[in-house]
Amino acid sequence: MRSAPIRPLSALAAATGGMIFLSCPTSAAAQFSGTVTLTTDYVWRGSSQTRQSPAAQVGVKYALPSGLYASVWGSNVKFRPDNGAASEFDLALGWAGKLSDDWALDLYGLRYQYPRANAALNWNEVNLALSWRDRAWLSVGHSSNAMASGGHGTYVLLGARHPLNEQWRAEVTLARYLLDRAHAPSYTHGSVGVVWAFKAPFEARLTVHATDAAARRLFPGMAGTRAELALQGAF
Repeated sequence: MRSAPIRPLSALAAATGGMIFLSCPTSAAAQFSGTVTLTTDYVWRGSSQTRQSPAAQVGVKYALPSGLYASVWGSNVKFRPDNGAASEFDLALGWAGKLSDDWALDLYGLRYQYPRANAALNWNEVNLALSWRDRAWLSVGHSSNAMASGGHGTYVLLGARHPLNEQWRAEVTLARYLLDRAHAPSYTHGSVGVVWAFKAPFEARLTVHATDAAARRLFPGMAGTRAELALQGAF
């Protein structure tokens, strides 16, 4: 998916941070849940997916008591150069559950889908996310067709959050995208953010993203340092 081609006739690659946070079933019945987000920029793994323009995003998840779940998440996109894609849908199937009182695991397959794109943008990824007390997490994703490039890619992200009080928390991430050199250079990016849970189920988030020079070369004009302001509601 995304902002610029890794090779001719292939497009690159898009959530903020790209990771699906753990959401384990807590009752004996199947559950529907979801989010609605308005953001000033859709940043995926350090790169804007909307040419630094606003995005509207909706996600829905259906989870069984066993921990098995299915989800779909969608957003508007606008890549550079333009490849005809105007929307992105991420389809996931997985299992999430607690390993102990402190540790939780999420295993899922992810399909990135771009309707009406005039290039072969769709691709698959297998992901694992391990979290500790909802305070820290490690996420690893691997694809043999990373960002629809035809090359392998492994994405590794470390994240942490710290509550400042009942309404405010700070979050930080650091990630490395290990890509097949024949198709694209590997790069590093990170983020620092503050979240204001001003009225349940709504919260506002301000995130500053930064990337290294390799990302700026790979996604010209779309990577680098930028701020993102988002408003999200959960249901």
